[in-house]
Amino acid sequence: MQDRNAALPRILRLGPVVAVDARAEAVERLLETPARIEPKYFYDELGCALYAAICRLPEYYPTRTEGAIFAAHRTAITASAGQRRQLVDLGAGDCRKAEAWLPFLEPSRYVAVDFAGEELAAALARLSRDFPRVEMLGVETDFALRLDLEPALDAGPATFFYPGSSIGNFMPEDAVEFLASIQRHCATRPGSGLLIGVDAKKDKRLLDAAYDDALGVTAAFNRNALLNLNRRFGFDFALDGFVHRGFYNAEAGRIEMHLEALRDQVVALGGGKARRFRAGERIHTENSYKYSREEFERLLLRAGFARVQCWSDGAASFFVFYAD
Repeated sequence: MQDRNAALPRILRLGPVVAVDARAEAVERLLETPARIEPKYFYDELGCALYAAICRLPEYYPTRTEGAIFAAHRTAITASAGQRRQLVDLGAGDCRKAEAWLPFLEPSRYVAVDFAGEELAAALARLSRDFPRVEMLGVETDFALRLDLEPALDAGPATFFYPGSSIGNFMPEDAVEFLASIQRHCATRPGSGLLIGVDAKKDKRLLDAAYDDALGVTAAFNRNALLNLNRRFGFDFALDGFVHRGFYNAEAGRIEMHLEALRDQVVALGGGKARRFRAGERIHTENSYKYSREEFERLLLRAGFARVQCWSDGAASFFVFYAD
């Protein structure tokens, strides 16, 4: 039994090489045309809870489909990913997805990486009680800006874990750059690799429903970004002034999420700055690109990975890749 007085897992805060003024960055995005909000602002404490609820919705197939692929191919994936390596969980959130792998991969240490530091600390405190023999480290960083985990990793091999098709939030060229940054970390640690989940292109009706559910949980998740910005930076978004729009843009091959103004309004952004929204004007909050198997394999090869393995469900609606 773990000592109740044992130290909690350490949280390492890593910033970009050039300091970023988060508030100024958020204001700059909101003053663009169209206005934008970075997806990282979905994930405060409430946002993480809402995302967990989304993953349980009947319309939201990615989580359960990926989980079924993991379960069906657990032995093969474990053999490819290896055991007793560092397990580096990118966008760890509540750490639930990595938690299911800990008994199988038996990592030498677990490195959970996320933008939401408080939520990360709470998740690691829970995990450290259940897995007292696994060294645990949290890394609070915005890896969408730059992935540099060298201060957090040791010299041993690592399995980088990026489930849930979160790679879809990157524009394809940015996805290649991000994957290449993972590959560079792998290259200096022989025996390392990337385990990643990727959503497939499919019928528009299924995709639309997955990102605009009947219960309205995704809508609440989207609008919560406004609440988070209000709390974090003192903006004055009216939550009842915007409605969720989520749909599949087949031509671009991506889901788009927006917040659409229901009326003319002005949002104060501080420092004498404000953004005027006309009724019907949208704030772009997220993209989620979908890929065929061949398309994503090409991205991995362009990023510098030499070997790619793939597992899928029977309908080929979701893919799990291991690349090294």
